[in-house]
Amino acid sequence: MTATPRQLIAPAEIQATVGRLGRELSAAYPEGVLLIGVLKGSVPFLSDLIRTMDIDVSVDFLAISAYAAGTGRVRIVKDLETDIWGRDVVLVEDIVDTGLTATYVLGELRRRGPRSVEVCTVLDKSVRRLVPVPLRFVGFEIGDDFVVGYGMDFAERYRNLDRIVAADLNALRADPDAHVELLYRL
Repeated sequence: MTATPRQLIAPAEIQATVGRLGRELSAAYPEGVLLIGVLKGSVPFLSDLIRTMDIDVSVDFLAISAYAAGTGRVRIVKDLETDIWGRDVVLVEDIVDTGLTATYVLGELRRRGPRSVEVCTVLDKSVRRLVPVPLRFVGFEIGDDFVVGYGMDFAERYRNLDRIVAADLNALRADPDAHVELLYRL
């Protein structure tokens, strides 16, 4: 039986939380900050976030490969164009769950000599954490639901939803379009 997708976080809740995070970042970095978005999931969040900030904000992007089968390893497939030496840097993520990707990226960034590096994420799924990751700026803590929307996808679908939805992963594996009709009517 396929579980019906359900809304976890409404658009208004997301926007209010993004505003809070923008204020927190602005207060923490009054002289400005470099936000580094992890492609592709962070794009909606990062776009909304920078519009809430009242400080000098620079933006760059990284893209990370999918996990290599059975290894839990990723690699950078699109690197930064910006030199981060001596700068305050915030890694912007859509979701941090196991912590493996965030730990890898933070290590790579720290090797480049920034003044500081922190993480800002829409979702913290700490119930799945395998390695500890310090998350300074967190939107929402969620349970072990598989989520789509607001940048998060399954097979490149559902990123454009303006809400965060718990979806049936088994149904999506069987048919990536399984929830299309339902989700766009929520």
